[in-house]
Parts: sequence; structure tokens; C-alpha cells
Amino acid sequence: MVQENGVPVGMKHYPAEFKADAVALYRSRPGATIKSVAGDLGVNTETLRNWIRAADGRRPGAHSAPLAASQAVGDAVHAELAAARCPQEDPRARGRTGQSPQGGPVFRDGDALVNRYQFVEDHQRRHGVKRLCDTLGLARSSFYYWRRTAAARAARQAVEAGLAARIRKAHQESDGTYGAPRITAELRDEGGPAVNHKHVARIMRTIGLQGVRLRRRHRTTVADQAAAKAPDLIGRDFTAAEVNRKYVGDITYLPVSGAKPLYLATVIDLASRRLAGWAIADHMRTELVIDALTAAERTRGTLTGAIMHTDHGSQYTSRAFAEICRSAGVRQSMGAIGSSADNAAAESFNSAFKRETLKGRKGWSSEGEARLDAFRWLTRYNTRHRHSRLGQRSPIAYENAIRPAATTLAQAA
Repeated sequence: MVQENGVPVGMKHYPAEFKADAVALYRSRPGATIKSVAGDLGVNTETLRNWIRAADGRRPGAHSAPLAASQAVGDAVHAELAAARCPQEDPRARGRTGQSPQGGPVFRDGDALVNRYQFVEDHQRRHGVKRLCDTLGLARSSFYYWRRTAAARAARQAVEAGLAARIRKAHQESDGTYGAPRITAELRDEGGPAVNHKHVARIMRTIGLQGVRLRRRHRTTVADQAAAKAPDLIGRDFTAAEVNRKYVGDITYLPVSGAKPLYLATVIDLASRRLAGWAIADHMRTELVIDALTAAERTRGTLTGAIMHTDHGSQYTSRAFAEICRSAGVRQSMGAIGSSADNAAAESFNSAFKRETLKGRKGWSSEGEARLDAFRWLTRYNTRHRHSRLGQRSPIAYENAIRPAATTLAQAA
């Protein structure tokens, strides 16, 4: 299916709830531009602009000087923040250490050795290189090598400072969630000098950046022992040769401080890891997983012949969910009771969602904040989230890359 910004061209009728959440997301980020938010959501820039105008009670397509001015101010604030967080290195800031404030020591012995070389450089006319080196316990050949390579060393430090600034920017744009492998992929996509993940990891340690870490799981699966069980059609093989053939689904909870938690149900394509459908509610009733599957069917157009693999939660073993699967042409599949490994792909998705939205917090401050954070992450996931299994590409980028090959094969047949 032809796509525009990662969204099927045929899918032009967005639910009202999606539009409202998109507008709320834009308004919650004062420094963001319409273009950047639209890119995260995978929708056309003008489409999002019209939703915002409609929410403001203005005619779609109408010009608005205040809105344009607000965007200009937002862009300026973004630029100032970027400059404040990623300052350019001033060569004078190195002082007498011969190193960048953000870089490591030039020699293995650290600043003390560099300081001694610099001392000899500063006082050689008065005392002579030989006497100073003897007094400080330095080899003259080492001092001369240090002085001879000063220009090359300064050039390397400038390159390191520039790379550190790019790493900070990529880390910030991922909401502080990306570790070295994904940041490396971001830098490679930008072009420029080649980088490897070990180099990126070293600089991230130096400047105090890291990706978010895994949080402890919370049990949401309550099996109905009396319900009918479906056979395991996956067998822990969480791969697929084509999109829209094998899906996994699960439920995870969204903790809200001092209030009832929310619950998220997902439907994930095993070929591209695309989040084909999802639903959020303040309950775990069967309607939640039915809504997620219905959303996936709307995204794909049809699910006929696809496998839907889940755990043995009562929502998935219910008669209502089985009927929805039958009407959509979906074959149900279930792993063993109590085995998280039998639905590992869905569990992995839930873990990534939790650690990259909560970032170590115990919960959200309100239901509104939880819904907005979830909406932003879930919509960015398909357009931005990089997967090592997909060659560090996002699900949408992967599907767009394999589509020409699939079309060619179909035409040849």
C-alpha cells in the first residue's frame, strides 16, 4: 500500500480521539514546531495544522499571524536551549591541561603528566629543557613528541567536541532514552564522519549520558482456567517473512499516583515490529483487547489469514474476543500458561514503553499526563523507534524499504 509519511494513503479518516490527542501533544510542547510533531506522529504537516486550527475554531487553511509568531518564538527557544546544553568548545577553556573540558586526558597518566609537559613549555627559556625534564622526571624525547603533536591533538579534541554535541542532540531528541547503539545509528543516518558504537559509548560515559534502564514488571495476566485454549502457532519464533502475517498482543498497566491505573493493549506485527493497533482504558475488560485488534484491522485494511498470538489472559480466552478474531479472519495462538518467554516480543515492547516513558519514576502524576505521554511514545514508535533486529530502522522505514522488493516479486510472478 502506498504511504505518505509512513501512513497509508487510503487511511485519511483519523478518529476524533486521535486528532484531539495530536493537538494536545502539540500544545504540551511549547518549543516544538508543527512539522516536528507531525513527523513524530507520521501525519502530514498541513493535516496537523488544520487540526490545530479546527480546535482553535478557525477555518482550515486560514493564515494566523499569532500562530506563526508562536512557532517562531518556539524555534528560537529551541535554539537557545540547544546552545545552552551543547556549548561550543572555547580553546581557551583548556587552560594548562592540554585537553578539552569534556574529553579525556591526552596521556595515560592524566592531567598531572600533561601539566608537567606544559610547565616545561612555559619555562624552557629561563631554565632549559634538559634541566626541567630532569627535575620533573620526564624524557626529553617525550616532551618534544608532545609539543610536535600539539596541533594534531587539538584537532582530535575539536572533532571529539563536535561529536559530543551531536550525541547530546540525538540523546535529547530521543527524550533521553537512547543508548549508544541507537545513537550511533542516528549519527550514521545524518551522514558525516564514520562512527562506531564503542566510540559513542565512551563519549557518552565521559559527558554523563546513558539510555534508560529496564524496570520491574507488574503482572497483568489473569488466566481463566475454565476457558477454551488456542494452540501455539508461534512456538517462540518471533519472526515473520512478510508483514501482516503474524502478530503478538499483550496488556500492560500505566501506574497513576494516587489514582486508578490505566491499561494499554497492543497488537504488534512480528515482521516489522510495527504497532498496528493499540487501545488505552481504565479497565482490563475484553473490550480493551477488542478495540486494539479493531485498530490493527483498520491500519492494515484486512487481517485475513493472520495469526494473533497472546498469553492466556481472560480477555484473550473470552468468547467475545474469539468471535472478533473469527470475523476478521484471524487465527488465535497462545503460549503456555505462566510462561512469559512464550510471548517475549510483546513483553519486550511493554518493557521498552515503560522505561522510556516513566524513566525511573514510579508513576504518572495524573491520568491526563499518562495518556498524553503514552500517545506521544506510541505514535513516535512506528516512525522513530529504531530496532537492532531491523538494522536500526524504525518499523515504518523497514516496511517502506521492503515494499519495492515485494512489489517486484509480485509483478514477476
